Amino acid sequence: MHHPPTPLAWGIIGCGQVTERKSGPAFNKVAGSRLVAVMRRNAALAQSYAERHGVPRWYSDADALINDPEVNAVYIATPPDSHHFYALKVAAAGKVCCVEKPMAPSHRACLEMTAAFEAAGLPLFVSYYRRSLPRFAQVKDWLAAGEIGAVRHVHWSFARMPNAADKAHAPNWRTDPAFAPGGYFEDLASHGLDLLLHLLGDITSAQGIASNQQSLYAAADAVTGVWQFASGATGSGYWNFGAAQALDEVVIHGSTGEIRFSVFGEQPVQLRNAQGTQSHEIAHPENIQFFHIENMQKHMDGLGTHPSTGHTAQRATWVMEQISLRRA
Repeated sequence: MHHPPTPLAWGIIGCGQVTERKSGPAFNKVAGSRLVAVMRRNAALAQSYAERHGVPRWYSDADALINDPEVNAVYIATPPDSHHFYALKVAAAGKVCCVEKPMAPSHRACLEMTAAFEAAGLPLFVSYYRRSLPRFAQVKDWLAAGEIGAVRHVHWSFARMPNAADKAHAPNWRTDPAFAPGGYFEDLASHGLDLLLHLLGDITSAQGIASNQQSLYAAADAVTGVWQFASGATGSGYWNFGAAQALDEVVIHGSTGEIRFSVFGEQPVQLRNAQGTQSHEIAHPENIQFFHIENMQKHMDGLGTHPSTGHTAQRATWVMEQISLRRA
């Protein structure tokens, strides 16, 4: 079905650090898309962002941005605790929405968000932008081509050292359960777990252990999980935020080979099978959310389906709830 293009005029709620380089500038680089308004509760910071990025309008009140008649799409880039609250307002205003990841702290909240946009007949996108990155398209192609046979198991090892702010007990919403109940696990593991759902299909059962080994903040800092995909393949992972050195490696074990990659780093994606080893360096775009934002515009123009929606993103939250024993 062909329908006329729908140029997206975006407004950002919460123009904080993630929007400075990862996403914000890309809204004006994608054909058909533009960034017309930004909002932060701190008016001076909202004004500063607008002036530095050439955004026509800024607000310190979210309702004013949501109800701006020129804005037809709203990007919610606030901490996870407020995603549900703002998303329901955007749905009620009849506008397209993109919400930062993780979609919401609870699976129940995710389902309510998805239902609200379905009822409004509007798309709800989620910023799991790794689904749109070329490096992971290469991995998906290898899997689809049967390069490693049947997938048997995937393991993700993720570790990093405590940072200076952690050691100083500095305020940080990412480790404060009031804003992000799952701590760094929820913030970072969500990206990789969502990517594995994209590459390997739905996860039907999961369990795990979450603990706090360092006592630097209230959220868990050590999480280990196991899960099973609908395909029968199994998975495991650990995420530790008090390690001696950084590590980020996924290994997909198949019946005839294996694929290795990093979720966050730019290490080459690697395929090993009976034909030998292939290694590809595939760089991230300057603004890492560029392809994700381009895919939202293509979705609205009827040129494709965006790979990350409320329907797909709620699964990552469900898996994290099972692993970290939060049943909210």
